[in-house]
Amino acid sequence: MSKDDTGGKSAKDTHYAKLRRAHRDQKRERGEIPTPKDDRRRRQADGWKPPALAPDQVYLYGLHTVRAALDNPERQIIKLSVSQNAAQRLELPDLASLPYPVETVLPSDLDKVLGPEAIHQGVMLETRPLPVRRLEALKDSPLLLVLDQVTDPHNVGAIMRSAVAFNAGAVITTQRHSPTESGVLAKTASGALELIPYIQVTNLADALEELHKLGFLTIGLDSEGPEPLEGTLAGNRVALVMGSEGKGLRQKTRATCKALARLDMPGAIKSLNVSNAAAIALYATQRHLLG
Repeated sequence: MSKDDTGGKSAKDTHYAKLRRAHRDQKRERGEIPTPKDDRRRRQADGWKPPALAPDQVYLYGLHTVRAALDNPERQIIKLSVSQNAAQRLELPDLASLPYPVETVLPSDLDKVLGPEAIHQGVMLETRPLPVRRLEALKDSPLLLVLDQVTDPHNVGAIMRSAVAFNAGAVITTQRHSPTESGVLAKTASGALELIPYIQVTNLADALEELHKLGFLTIGLDSEGPEPLEGTLAGNRVALVMGSEGKGLRQKTRATCKALARLDMPGAIKSLNVSNAAAIALYATQRHLLG
């Protein structure tokens, strides 16, 4: 490794180190490599309590998540808390020139707020929730994804990423027994929260009926569905309905969907994690819509 006269790393070395670190962080955010264990963080977690947040207050964290939020004109930003290193990695201009309050912090300061298990990468953004969207605004979207009480924010975040990848118009879920907009959800979504409407409805059956009026074919995914998804797809507007991690679709939801379908799998395992099943269903449906 080349070094300058003082024995430190050269500019070239530093550049490549930053590239390697950024690539590694991206792989960790996508879940492709594990996050290193930190016994010190685990010990600190035992005495940590999450802060009480107001209904109109959201904490987002992580480089990719915060960058996406800063780039979203619909985000109402309250305050950015960032370490000097994270500010450089976010390529922020002079912090004093930014149009919102900025606090320079140490990573340990964010540990105290977010908890020592949060992989915040030295940056936290306090914001308002994104604006509420109405179902009627989705009438021109050919593909929607509906979640029936999927409770795990990691699953919902992964589903949102797939929904954006396959150009879905929105992710619709219930207000109860579903994760609200949060740092965990946004971190797992890895920027997707800023790119697709996340609509929470009071009554899912009523929402499905409203989608029917807008011209959508609603298809409930069920491992015991009467026919494969490919044979159920029809028309030019489809709303896929996915059940919860354990119970699947509720009876009322099953009865309201226009069709029920299964994902045929030739292997020994016949069921998948809901986020994996959503990705496969979105892929198949997008092929139908484009065909």
